[in-house]
Amino acid sequence: MNRLPALFLALALGACATASKKSNLEALKPTVEQFHQAIRWRDYRAAARLIVPERQLDFQRARIERHDDRDLTITDYEIEDVKVSEDGQRATVQSRIQWMRLPSASEQTALVVSEFVFRNGVWLLERQLDGPFEGELP
Repeated sequence: MNRLPALFLALALGACATASKKSNLEALKPTVEQFHQAIRWRDYRAAARLIVPERQLDFQRARIERHDDRDLTITDYEIEDVKVSEDGQRATVQSRIQWMRLPSASEQTALVVSEFVFRNGVWLLERQLDGPFEGELP
């Protein structure tokens, strides 16, 4: 008889974990979209707010030093894949980004891997491989 309440408790906790992971994924989608939109429209302050706090200032400085408000144009992006860790606290996002950075007139395309972390109830960009910000979010 004591097993029945324990079974219900286990099922309820499992359902909460699944619901939590699902809600984390639902919260991730707008964050990913906001980051991509912000860089596309050169709103680097908004983009920086979606980055982990310890890297925000360096990201903003790099935009100023590289004159990205003038020289970087994100011409297109497409979010191709999103994977969330089992615990729902980390996510890997693959997106195809096309951009031009003056003085080059050549458009570049890269499959960019972005790693997001769920901190204090929000998703933040922690790391990014390849793309126009390669090496700046190690």
